[in-house]
Amino acid sequence: MTDTARTHHDITSRDQYPRDRDQYSMIGRDRDKYSMIGRDRDQYNMYGRDYSKSRQIAKAVTAVTAGGSLLVLSSLTLVGTVIALTVATPLLVIFSPILVPALITVALLITGFLSSGGFGIAAITVFSWIYKYATGEHPQGSDKLDSARMKLGGKVQDMKDRAQYYGQQQTGGEHDRDRTRGTQHTT
Repeated sequence: MTDTARTHHDITSRDQYPRDRDQYSMIGRDRDKYSMIGRDRDQYNMYGRDYSKSRQIAKAVTAVTAGGSLLVLSSLTLVGTVIALTVATPLLVIFSPILVPALITVALLITGFLSSGGFGIAAITVFSWIYKYATGEHPQGSDKLDSARMKLGGKVQDMKDRAQYYGQQQTGGEHDRDRTRGTQHTT
């Protein structure tokens, strides 16, 4: 007579190792050799297969139910769309001389209002930034503006100095030329 009682060691050694998905057998060479000692291996696999078949049947029933209901909803939506287009198409053709200009007008009005609102918000933001900058609060990006202003001021001063230098050089050269001819220009 085969002893069907399971010990604590049998339960913990079986539950602590993962099972192979295809074979529902123990994974690892030592566990395969020694885990089934004292039990009938065929009887154990039979119970595991019964469990896996019932689980597979439950999964299949769930998948068929979910897929079928989604398929029914999809087909109902398609049928509703076709019916709505069948009813609405003659109405759209009849009223198109009125609806098309009206839709264009409404689209232009909505676009105008949204763009004017966006430009208004942008202007308020810019005026707020300028006010903060003018009052000395140093808003975000003011350091870059100060750096650009200093660079631009330096370039302007450099160009001014160059213009004076070339202007003096040019007028100094004309005075020398005029002296050799005997006439002088007053500047």
